[in-house]
Amino acid sequence: MTVSSKPASKSFGWSALFNRPAKPYVHPYLGGLILGLVLFLALFLTGNGLGSSGATSRLVTFVQDQIDPAHVDRTPYLLKMAGGDKNPLDDWLVPVFFGALLGGFTSGLIGGRVKLETTKGPHVSDRTRWLLAFLGGVLFLYGARMARGCTSGQALTGGAVLSAGSWTVMLAIFGGAYALAYFVRKLWN
Repeated sequence: MTVSSKPASKSFGWSALFNRPAKPYVHPYLGGLILGLVLFLALFLTGNGLGSSGATSRLVTFVQDQIDPAHVDRTPYLLKMAGGDKNPLDDWLVPVFFGALLGGFTSGLIGGRVKLETTKGPHVSDRTRWLLAFLGGVLFLYGARMARGCTSGQALTGGAVLSAGSWTVMLAIFGGAYALAYFVRKLWN
């Protein structure tokens, strides 16, 4: 019986998936062109554009409907999505939402960017960064519902069809972000 001196072959595992060198990002103009083609195909093939915040509302309404269906049936906003026999998950936004999550994860995996990390400035704690990210996300989602669309729905879809309301919302989002950046700049410096 002889023992081989060759090293055992590396098995394909989690570390092979998540500890890969990062590839460069796609050129922004090429990325914009691809996004425009995806939006065009979405409008052409389905008659709907892109969006995400409506799917989040539908997911929350689904949970509410499981816990307290009477509340959903009494609330006009929720009634449109899940009243009576309606299924809130029966909408084109839900698969777009999960497709975006899966596509983003796949892109990160292929590009070698999937890892657990907290990006922040040197003078802020991880806890503060996570708290501010959560609060910012809640405020943005609330604002997206008030504006009847997120940046995907308003900027991409509404902007592509030259909706004046969508352009107004996007100018307000970017203007508000620019004005707020002064107050949170210390989180990054």
